Amino acid sequence: MEETKKTAPQAESTEKAAKAEKSEKTKKTKTAKETEQLRKQLDETKDQLLRTLAEYDNYRKRTQKEKDGMYADGILQGVKTFLPAIDNLERALAAAEDSTLKEGVAMILTQMKEALKTLGVTEFGEVGEPFDPNAHAAVFHIDDENLPENSIAEVLQKGYIYKDGPIVRHATVKVAN
Repeated sequence: MEETKKTAPQAESTEKAAKAEKSEKTKKTKTAKETEQLRKQLDETKDQLLRTLAEYDNYRKRTQKEKDGMYADGILQGVKTFLPAIDNLERALAAAEDSTLKEGVAMILTQMKEALKTLGVTEFGEVGEPFDPNAHAAVFHIDDENLPENSIAEVLQKGYIYKDGPIVRHATVKVAN
């Protein structure tokens, strides 16, 4: 009888241990599933954040490029309005006979050209340069033995360019054949 009494409590304790083990396995399985779901959510959130960062970076670059473009457009429009005044100052300098008047016009013209340089605008179109149809507008073709072929013989109106980029105004020239 003692043996049967011992086996029954042992069976109960074995049964309890089995239930505890099964419960433990169930808990571990649930925890593993929850952990996997959390990892999946974390990966999705991380991916979403990386995409948002990339979008923001692209937005920042695009708006900076637009802002730079608007600045350049503003400078080009402003310079275009001053070019006729510079042309007139150059004509006045060429026609002036009075030395004090000529000196004053030369000083104003120098200031205007320095202001253009500060903005990044440079002039081009000099006698003897090779003719470039992208930068020069040829209004005459002349025969001149002293100049090389397709070179500028005379500059009628200087050209201006903004920072090695867009041409503000093409140079109007005579070309030697």
